[in-house]
Amino acid sequence: MQILGVNIDQQAISRIENNKRIVTDFELMCICKILDVKAEYLTKYFLSIKNSYIKQLFLRFNIKMDLKGKIKMADIKLFEIGNSAKEYKGENVALEKDLQNIIEKNMDTFFGVTFLASEYRTTDGGRMDSIGIDENNCPVIFEYKRSVKDNVINQGLFYLNWLLDHKDSFKVLVINKLGLDVSNDIDWSMPRVVCIAGDFTRYDKSAINQMDKNISLIRYKKFGNNLLMFEYVHDNVVAPIPDSGSKPKHKNISYNFNKNLQNTSNELKTLYATIKDYILSLGDDITENHLKHYIAFKKIKNVICIEIQRSKIILRLSLDVNTVQFEEGFSRNTTNIGHFGTGNVEITITNKETWNKAKPYIDRAYNEN
Repeated sequence: MQILGVNIDQQAISRIENNKRIVTDFELMCICKILDVKAEYLTKYFLSIKNSYIKQLFLRFNIKMDLKGKIKMADIKLFEIGNSAKEYKGENVALEKDLQNIIEKNMDTFFGVTFLASEYRTTDGGRMDSIGIDENNCPVIFEYKRSVKDNVINQGLFYLNWLLDHKDSFKVLVINKLGLDVSNDIDWSMPRVVCIAGDFTRYDKSAINQMDKNISLIRYKKFGNNLLMFEYVHDNVVAPIPDSGSKPKHKNISYNFNKNLQNTSNELKTLYATIKDYILSLGDDITENHLKHYIAFKKIKNVICIEIQRSKIILRLSLDVNTVQFEEGFSRNTTNIGHFGTGNVEITITNKETWNKAKPYIDRAYNEN
């Protein structure tokens, strides 16, 4: 499957075999190619479903493969359901600048990133399309391209390297836009580049896997006048950049995730490994991001943040606090309480029993974000 440009690990295959994960259209065609069978053979049970509406929706996906076996991404079809189904035709935004303006105005809603500047100039004459700071206080560079041929990845990496060499410039930008307190919390362990385009090639996905930088490839498509879709194509998440030895950002705080994990009991270490594996098994779209003070498990935005303390594991879940029945000693609402990470539903895990109680909340956080 990797030779055909489809990356899928053993964990994902196991979830497919146990009916816990769907098979995407391009994965289906890749499997058909390997087994030398037709898609109808593998999907005959699904297509026997009497619900013709579901069947027709499935058949409307245009699954294609060229003669050389190269996977072509399927077109996503969007329908408005009323008395009759109305299809919205997908298209790219006419001008790159139009897309940039839309994203900059809604960056926090779309990606959990606070917008800082447009066309941010570098000292060597370059201009980053957009720059912001995410919910983990890490710098984020956005580059937009309409054409698949545009070298958006290398361009973004060039700006990321410049930013890492000019941290003071970014700090001044944050001070001017968000204030001194926010600038003191900048986390340089996981800066990243977000590349947004109408489409990417399999060579783009392969290339970023060879790069020691955090890069996200996001495909977009516009439907009608008011609908915009984003699809994560690929995420390359690397080890965090080591702390350069700067002083703690907050007085009397020396908390460090890795140190606390090392200092906790073997029972909690094993429990943390179990929790981490469970979260990552929920889907291929979730990534593990190591920050200085916590681990963030993300889709487009943070879903779950984890802190390790000496005798307990703290989960912070991105759930609506009004939908949770809080239980003293196990869960609480931290909306007005300062804490590391994001998510205002806090759950405390101390043993296998509390871990089993926490699983439904983790599932909800994944499914609702």
